[in-house]
Amino acid sequence: MTEFREDEIEAGRLLFARPWQFIKGCVRVDDLPPGDRTEIAFAGRSNVGKSSLINALTNRVNLARTSNTPGRTQELNIFEADDAPMRIVDMPGYGFAKAPKKTVEKWTRLIHSYLKGRATLRRVFVLIDGRHGPKAADETVMNELDTAAVSYQIVLTKADKPKAGELERIQAKTAQMIAKHPAAHPEMIITSSEKGVGIEELRATIARF
Repeated sequence: MTEFREDEIEAGRLLFARPWQFIKGCVRVDDLPPGDRTEIAFAGRSNVGKSSLINALTNRVNLARTSNTPGRTQELNIFEADDAPMRIVDMPGYGFAKAPKKTVEKWTRLIHSYLKGRATLRRVFVLIDGRHGPKAADETVMNELDTAAVSYQIVLTKADKPKAGELERIQAKTAQMIAKHPAAHPEMIITSSEKGVGIEELRATIARF
């Protein structure tokens, strides 16, 4: 795991101490804000905990809407803060979703267009459920990110849920998968939005951009 200096942890805290706000939801790439600042994006299977993680990062309860219904996020949701040198993009969940097939296809095309055409995108954080480990849909997205030469990093979510031995097994399995992908950052970040695990480290990682 990456070791962060105290000043890097503080830089991450200050970045997310700002009043982050939801700006807009984009159903087309043309709807995106100007490419005037660095962007980091969150991707993951439906119901992996993206909204909860964004809320934990920004110290907000309902900044990103959470739902037990897979497929709730159907747009590229944009979050910004005054004077922040970057923006957050919450991407629609991939894989299983309780939505019509045509809707899923539409937002899948939106994801692909965004990933391949956004020059200001510095890193995608691909969230994987710490209870289950990587699935075929995760590997598909990682392959596409490799092809598009987009830098990405794996974040294990809900790490407080599995037993210690099971979490270690999933970490090892995920590390083996990461090693096969050229665009993947070699280190994963282990998080629990509910317990606050890994949030400081994720903030510091983002602040480095």
